[in-house]
Amino acid sequence: MKIGFALPQFHHQAFEIAQTANFARQVEDAGAASLWVGDRNLAAVNPVVGYGGVGNTIPSELNPAADPFVLLGIAAAATQRVQLGSHVLIAPLYPPVQLARSLTTIDLVSGGRLLPGFGIGWSPEEYQAAGQDFTRRGARMEELLDALDAIWTTDPAQYEGDHLSVPAHHSPLKPARRPRPPFYLGALSERALRRVARRGDGWLPLCVVPSYIDTDGLVASRALLDDLARDAGRDPADIDTVLRVNIDAGTGTGQVADAIRSIHEKTGISHFMVDSMYEVPTVDGAIAHACDVLERVAKG
Repeated sequence: MKIGFALPQFHHQAFEIAQTANFARQVEDAGAASLWVGDRNLAAVNPVVGYGGVGNTIPSELNPAADPFVLLGIAAAATQRVQLGSHVLIAPLYPPVQLARSLTTIDLVSGGRLLPGFGIGWSPEEYQAAGQDFTRRGARMEELLDALDAIWTTDPAQYEGDHLSVPAHHSPLKPARRPRPPFYLGALSERALRRVARRGDGWLPLCVVPSYIDTDGLVASRALLDDLARDAGRDPADIDTVLRVNIDAGTGTGQVADAIRSIHEKTGISHFMVDSMYEVPTVDGAIAHACDVLERVAKG
């Protein structure tokens, strides 16, 4: 199994982001396979839609949020081996040229270790703040993937869609990964899984330990994704899976390790990213937490 960890980005850990490089180095040395960021542009005071598209509240832990691109850049410079991913960037919020530039820079600094993960988000206020239409976020995502593909694989690059326009331009920087970094896509609904089946190089589901571990749902979703991929003329084996593991407050590392092993046995998922922000308040604590999880998973 591959076990990765969220970089210090949210909640109390966000106030210690000066230790990001130290966190990245120590967790890599301990045997982590990957390091990850999320994305929260703002947490609305009176949200129309609540966290994850449910209710009308957002956890206060998401109020402090560090910049994901900066953190990945720091981790890229501080490490040698681990993959560097986003689970997930709310990609339609960003102009394609600027998004490509930031991700290309991280990929080059890391020597091709970038796993860019994208989602469409659930917060209308985040789209409002970015001057974008929340109701068209799915269509904008489709065009964004086309635009990124054009920017990363052609020179001069150009894209013209209904929602996005990139004028013909020279591309001075190309990513280290050729022909381009892989597209990892978050998806829960069948509609979103269809996008993964057509466009994705990877799928990014999630669970919460111990309050929301739906292994039957993960198996069913992966089976549907595989069927949809075959319908689209693709080999399902070409679509990777990385499961985000959020940890409820008060959950011990033994319980986390047991959950990872159990999910692996029941679903076949072999790459996990663990986010300790709800449980661990300090970066030093997050380092110790990650090391303990790695040791417990390895012991079996």
